[in-house]
Amino acid sequence: MTDWAAFTGFTGLVLVALLSFAYFSRGLPHGDGVSAFSSDDSDSRVSTPSDDAPAGGDVVVDADTDEATVSHLDDGAASPPDDEAVSHAALRTDDHATPHTGDTEPSAETSADHDPTPTHQASDGDSLPTDMPTYLLIANVAVSQAVLGGFLAFGAWYAGVPVSAFGLSPGDVPTKLGLGVALGVALYVVNRVGSSLSRRLGFAPDEALRETLTPETPTGWVLLLVVALPLIAGFEELLFRGALVGALSVGLDVSPWFLAAVSSVAFGVGHTAQGRLGIVVTGLLGFVLAATFVLTGSLLVVVVAHYLVNALEFVGNELFGW
Repeated sequence: MTDWAAFTGFTGLVLVALLSFAYFSRGLPHGDGVSAFSSDDSDSRVSTPSDDAPAGGDVVVDADTDEATVSHLDDGAASPPDDEAVSHAALRTDDHATPHTGDTEPSAETSADHDPTPTHQASDGDSLPTDMPTYLLIANVAVSQAVLGGFLAFGAWYAGVPVSAFGLSPGDVPTKLGLGVALGVALYVVNRVGSSLSRRLGFAPDEALRETLTPETPTGWVLLLVVALPLIAGFEELLFRGALVGALSVGLDVSPWFLAAVSSVAFGVGHTAQGRLGIVVTGLLGFVLAATFVLTGSLLVVVVAHYLVNALEFVGNELFGW
């Protein structure tokens, strides 16, 4: 006898874990190692008071050059900076500078021939750079999806949920593959058209996650297209369509259309790393996949469609800049 309460608990744990991963992946570094969600609040010029500056003046430090000037406010007119004040301010604002006195030679950091390199102190909102290669990021995603999928499958086995409740059946595979391919290509085209229109309206989609996971080597592409994306499509469809819509509608006697709507909201939230627009678009995509699952009763159809949407996004952008 199927233990639907136990299976519901397993499904809830997997969903919470996935949403938690999605939340923390907002800080995933990309491009130059900075998170797409981090904000650079640093100003190019920082004005700080200095004891070495004349009364009424501020030392202004240029963050790009580490050079300091002294501004004076005297009846609205600016006075030229005092050379000695500037020298002291420059030394005080350079963490690596070593002051010198007497006959001591100035350090390499403060010599006139030195080309200062700006230093940046990461703020609390900044994401730290990462040295992790792209293929390791892809492998990390694949492993996490496989672990969660395995835990969900174990829960289904433990609770005695029949595979048919997930929409898994061996019959008419060619037709299901054909439907999946057609749906995947159609969804990709609609997504590309929608993305182009949103850009024209000033709503640029956040593609940082895709850029982060785009491989740089042939081996990376094989890992992405043959291992990672199939695992992602398989696990997410097993969870959001097979379990949350198919199995729970059978076990809890709830309308599959209601569960399709609920699971689509969760599916959108699970893609937090793609930004607010990405959440909305992904939620709509999730509902189309859920509706297809309800109408066809096949998990294979939506897995194939999901995989093609993801794969075409990477390949299309790499080859044609779409």
